[in-house]
Amino acid sequence: MVPQSDGLLPVPIEERAWTAFSYVAFAVFHATFPVVNRAGFGIFGSLWCIFNRATMACIWYGVQSSIGSSCVLVMLRAIWPSVNDIPNSMPLSSGTNTRDFMCFLIFWVIYLPFIWPPVHTIRHFFTFKTIFAPIACLIFMIWCIVKAKGVGPIVKQSATIHGSELAWAMMSSVGICLSNFIALTVNAPDFGSRAKTPSAPAISQLWSILLSYGLVCLFGVVVSSSSQTIYGEVIWSPVDLLGTLLDDNPSPATRFGVWFIAFSFIMAQIVANICANSVSAGCDLMALFPHFINIRRGGYISAIVGLVMCPWNLVSSSSHFSSYVSAYSVFLSAIAGVMATEYWFVRKGHYNVADLNVTRKGSWYWYNYGFNPRAYAAYVAGIAINVVGSVGDTGTPVPAAATHTFDLYIL
Repeated sequence: MVPQSDGLLPVPIEERAWTAFSYVAFAVFHATFPVVNRAGFGIFGSLWCIFNRATMACIWYGVQSSIGSSCVLVMLRAIWPSVNDIPNSMPLSSGTNTRDFMCFLIFWVIYLPFIWPPVHTIRHFFTFKTIFAPIACLIFMIWCIVKAKGVGPIVKQSATIHGSELAWAMMSSVGICLSNFIALTVNAPDFGSRAKTPSAPAISQLWSILLSYGLVCLFGVVVSSSSQTIYGEVIWSPVDLLGTLLDDNPSPATRFGVWFIAFSFIMAQIVANICANSVSAGCDLMALFPHFINIRRGGYISAIVGLVMCPWNLVSSSSHFSSYVSAYSVFLSAIAGVMATEYWFVRKGHYNVADLNVTRKGSWYWYNYGFNPRAYAAYVAGIAINVVGSVGDTGTPVPAAATHTFDLYIL
């Protein structure tokens, strides 16, 4: 038998509490990613994928927390404008300042209680965020349209590129949107294992993913376009635009509106961290050290790593941040590709759940001493073909063919 923890066994029926609506914010075999991954890569071959995802989840935890801290800063400024003028007592080498580090710690501490509850009990918070955050986004968009007396000039601009250049730009943009979702793709078993019915994750996400991506993109474009009319320049970050609204002695109504929207963004960031990082890191670290770590302890370990790695240094440089995101997406998409191919085309949608937990020779997932060399050949090929393109994504000149190949990697 493979060394086990209760969290690696099929989820008990009483903990399969997630309904279709629970997955809108965001199984069939009620097993988490580390166990499902054994089907494609082998009982022992899966350990690299588990370690890879755990490492990336811990690093990304810090990045998401750093982004969330910018929302905390805006929210605090809406309550106490003087927060923006806190004197800096930190050295330049730290990569941050006293004000921003304080906001990071506040978000980091706020998030810690959300790691404690078992996964099957937090679905109501996901549902609350699903209702609350879109309302705030809609209010923000309408507010900007009214303030700009229209949707702004960007929406009305004609295309500046045409033909194949336009086609590749569109393909690249689609890839960027999907790359943000690839982490949740490999994390799906961690939450799908809690589903009441096999169809619960599929039904809700079939429409919610398409709808939410479309609406979020529309929200971003309209808000940024309106900012050009209001301030004379395009502010692409909604959080930066909220901060700009607080400049020049805003009215109490403006401050309350900014506070409400910033608060909703913080909730959305917490849910993103749960979906993409703390739960996945907890599951993976539990699989690597089943006798010592459970999902909760793994989640807190990811929080500690996310703090000590000083993530503000990673997001301070656009080239470094882009490089990390590219590598993150390429590695995870290669893993997801192998898992999907193995399930749909090799096994024709069948799993032997019992054999996912044994090291017996002749079992379905023993392969060659617990490793599946074919899976690793596909995995390496999926990464290798995109290495040059991912380098080009950071701004380094590379051949056009490599760039176009990278634009298509998500497929």
